[in-house]
Amino acid sequence: MPADLAVIGLGHLGLPLAQAAVSAGIQTIGYDTDPRAFAELSAGRTPVEGSLTASDIRRMLSGGFRPTTNQAELGRVRTAVICAPTPLGPDRTLDLTAVGDAARALAARLRPHTTVLLESAVHPGTTENFLLPLLEEGSGLRGGRDFHLAHSPSRLDPGNRTHVYTNTPKVIGGLTPACTESAATFYSRLTDKVVRARGPREAEMTKVLETNFRHVNIALVNEMAVLCHDLGVDLWDVIRCAETKPFGFQPFRPGPGVGGHGAPVDPGYLPYNSRTPGHPLRMVSLAQEINDRMPQYVIQRCATLLNEHGKSLRSARILLLGVTYKPDLADQEASPAREIATRLMDMGAQIGYHDPHVLDWRVRELPVPRADSLYEAASSADLTVLLQHHRTYDLQGLAVKAQLLLDTRGATPAGAAHRL
Repeated sequence: MPADLAVIGLGHLGLPLAQAAVSAGIQTIGYDTDPRAFAELSAGRTPVEGSLTASDIRRMLSGGFRPTTNQAELGRVRTAVICAPTPLGPDRTLDLTAVGDAARALAARLRPHTTVLLESAVHPGTTENFLLPLLEEGSGLRGGRDFHLAHSPSRLDPGNRTHVYTNTPKVIGGLTPACTESAATFYSRLTDKVVRARGPREAEMTKVLETNFRHVNIALVNEMAVLCHDLGVDLWDVIRCAETKPFGFQPFRPGPGVGGHGAPVDPGYLPYNSRTPGHPLRMVSLAQEINDRMPQYVIQRCATLLNEHGKSLRSARILLLGVTYKPDLADQEASPAREIATRLMDMGAQIGYHDPHVLDWRVRELPVPRADSLYEAASSADLTVLLQHHRTYDLQGLAVKAQLLLDTRGATPAGAAHRL
């Protein structure tokens, strides 16, 4: 049966988009070349940790959503949205391999008057310089004349119950004004407000600004955390006071590192044809350096706390609480927990973990023992480290049971634990 929409890439970006489209009554197919993703979705299970729940998937299927690996189905839709992953490569540039594969698959079936949208996080210029040539070469059609093309950066905030798809404004930048309007017509069915950018590059750069804003401000409070600890100042109380200012301030909070799917982008790492000579974002590079240091700082604090209580980090029993990148989700993307565990193991510590959302956790392909009883594990561990504050954790009770508790999230009551 023909569909109105094809979502290409059924990961952490594509599945929520497909869910929103099905909820809006849009006939939607989901295309992915991964047979495991197809099998999981067809069986009513989610293929991506921390994304939609199994009940969400079942509701989508009952609402008409169809996962497929059949490339031919891409030629039967009016709108196609590319949601392929773009992880950071070894050279710190975004890896566009999956976007390229999606573009080639779509181009082979692209029909005139189709609206093609890119939601993947990409470097400014990617829509015009990378995606457009692939679509035109593979289809024989001309972008902006025979088909519409636009970029719309994803603004997903997993687990956020206040800002969901429908009430989060969608930024759109089209190759031509007609492309922008075609994209706006589609997204207006999913969200209450669309914001028209001047073009694809402005839309792409919007994502860069939003992501870098988060990383730079987290880096600032991470540096403040180290400074305040050295000076004997309670940073968490400082933030509580500062956030009462009704203008010119937005609270951010420190932590053991920065996780999530949005990677900071420094023009120094852009593809050569997108770089601006002599104008790197030095603040972004510095922020990344600061945030990358936080796992090592957590290790330092662990060693100091143990030493102050007459214990050595080597052979110490350490319990890590919360190994996901965000509270109350199973998603472990770029979570600092893995690096912290690796460093502690290298220094001879005995590691265990507890996380209500992660039943099996591996570091260096080796299983890490999972605590069945949280309180018993905390009372027997030499040091318990809160890395992620899931709402199921009773931190007041945990502070009583634990021999030593290091809170990297500032979630425990003042004086109940050692805080970052």
